[in-house]
This record gives sequence, C-alpha cells and structure tokens, in this order.
Amino acid sequence: MRGRIYIAAALLLTASPAAAADEPPICADRPGKANPTCTVPPGMIQIESGLADWVHDRSDGVTTSSLSLGSTAFKYGMTDRWNVELDVAPYNWQRVREGGLSQSDSSFGDIYIRSKYRFTSGDGVQVAMTPAVKIPTADHQIGNGKWEAGIAFPIDYSIPKTPLGITLGPEIDWIADADGHGHHAAMVQVIGLGLQASDKLNLSAELWHQWDWAPSGTTRQATADVAAAYLVNKNLQLDVGANFGLNRETPDEELYSGVSVRF
Repeated sequence: MRGRIYIAAALLLTASPAAAADEPPICADRPGKANPTCTVPPGMIQIESGLADWVHDRSDGVTTSSLSLGSTAFKYGMTDRWNVELDVAPYNWQRVREGGLSQSDSSFGDIYIRSKYRFTSGDGVQVAMTPAVKIPTADHQIGNGKWEAGIAFPIDYSIPKTPLGITLGPEIDWIADADGHGHHAAMVQVIGLGLQASDKLNLSAELWHQWDWAPSGTTRQATADVAAAYLVNKNLQLDVGANFGLNRETPDEELYSGVSVRF
C-alpha cells in the first residue's frame, strides 16, 4: 500500500496528536520497499496513503505507463508487538503503446490483508513476520484475477553510536502462473540503508531483487531506490521516493509520494 486523494487530505485536516505522551513517533512501512519491524501501538489506528505512484517502462518498442492514486493501508494495533492491516487501491490506470496503437485501462485494484508480528524488542537486531493474502478485486486488464499470498521477515539493525540503520526484507510469495492454471514460488530480497539526517528527516537507499520461478522460465527484476521521509509531528509523516530499474525485465523508473498519519 496497497481511498482517493481527498480521503488522505481529510485525514490531514482531522488528525491530532492524540497518542499517549510516551508513544514513540509514527513508524510507517513507507517509503521504500524494505519494511521496518515496528508495529502500530495497541489501540491506535494508522493510515498510510500513496498520494500518487507513477511507473514508466520502454522495452522492445512497447511503452507502458501506469498511475495509482490513493493506495492506502489501514492499520490497527492489536498489542505492543502485533498489528493487522487492510490495503486498498481505489484507482489504477495503465496505458500501453506499441507502434501507432495505444490502449488504456483503469480499475479498482486488488485488496490485501496483512499482519505484522514483531518477535523481538529492545536494542540490537529486531525481527518481525509479515504474512499477506491478496484478494483479486481488480479488473482483468489491471490484475490477474487470482488469489495470491506471501510472507516476509523484516530485519532491522541500528548501528550503535551512528545515525545509520540497516533493514533486510527476505520474502517468499505464492503467485499465479501467467496462463492462470496454477501457482508458483517467487522470492524477494531487499537491503536498505537508512540515515537519520535530523530529528525530522530520514533518508534511505535500497537495492531490491525479485526472482520469479514461473513454469515458462525464471525472470529477475532489480531496482536501485532512494527515498526521504519527513516527520511533520509525532503522528504525521510525509514521504517521496524514486525507484530505478537495473535490467530489461524491470520498469525503467517509478516516482511516488505519500503521507502517513496515526491517531
């Protein structure tokens, strides 16, 4: 996240610093692909919304552009180590151009149900588990119409006496075959380096890789990513980011911005 822009704007207008005074600042899964191990405090609601996400690719004479608006994760803290999550993507648009032909489609996106449980607490290495299930609610022009699932194990380590932190994101997914007649395994690995540049500004850089072991043959995608998150106040964060494809099988570039709010 995975509801339009006006919903996010309304949240900004209505959100207030209602968290308990001893709660740490908001910790969101966005920006970036390497999710942190932190969870939403018990009894609190957290909403993380992608205001706009644009992807562009040009390969073998085919140009593909896509835009997602208002993709939002709704989270609720169950305990001090566990939160549940519902991701929705209300508007997704895609255009494919080849030669003199062009086709555009738009649709509500797929819905994801996620959960995050943090195994550790305190200092040192932190480890969490994040299972997810995709409900195929998108039109077939945008989605594949198939149920899918996956599980990730975020790992955080804050380097002592420095403003630096390392995040790893190993993940195994169960995704549909392209012909729609079965499923196969895919794996994701991401390593991120974060810099706490100030009390309010965090900068990060990541390398992301995916291996898709489809019956028709293995494909690999890879990106180099950068992002910045700005803490407006204890319960409100703004972010921007950019991802750049490193091989022909990966979209050339992705640009996005978003907001996260907690109350």
